[in-house]
Amino acid sequence: MNIKNLISKYKPYNDQEEKDKETILKWIDSFDDVLTRNNEFAHFTSSAFIVNKERTKALMIYHNIYDSWAWTGGHVDGESNFLSVAIKEAKEETGIKKITPLTKEIELLDIHAISGHIKKGKWVSPHLHLSVAYLCEANDREIVGIKEDENSAVKWISLDEVVASSKELQLRAIYQKAIDKIRENHS
Repeated sequence: MNIKNLISKYKPYNDQEEKDKETILKWIDSFDDVLTRNNEFAHFTSSAFIVNKERTKALMIYHNIYDSWAWTGGHVDGESNFLSVAIKEAKEETGIKKITPLTKEIELLDIHAISGHIKKGKWVSPHLHLSVAYLCEANDREIVGIKEDENSAVKWISLDEVVASSKELQLRAIYQKAIDKIRENHS
């Protein structure tokens, strides 16, 4: 599907998402390359907020670069099937074999700023992530494993503790929004 149509169809959850959707659509119209990191100002990422069947815990990774507990996800790197990217990244980063989307629709839409950092020995300048995310489910008894070049731990965290476990202030609001949507629509 055309990414502009995909984003256009998304129904924002709150005022923040309404404004971010508007900005993302302008970005798509203004730049030729928003699906790859060749666009160093902003590019799409796709993430999965993964909960257990009972909806009491979320699967989080300890992200090496951001030194914080975080959801799974990554750059779409040219791929326009954002759900496929979110699930692929989640499997790679956690070792979980079966991850099921609660719906195939986008559940969270955000823009967040990424500070400059070193990745694989190279400087990455500050930029924006145009973040598309999905709510997913996995078995909390399945064996997890780390992806050494990206994270140093993987664990299930109580939904009541997820927000406080993150050192990334801008992502705390996104995690709270994900938890609210889980409790409102997927209990």
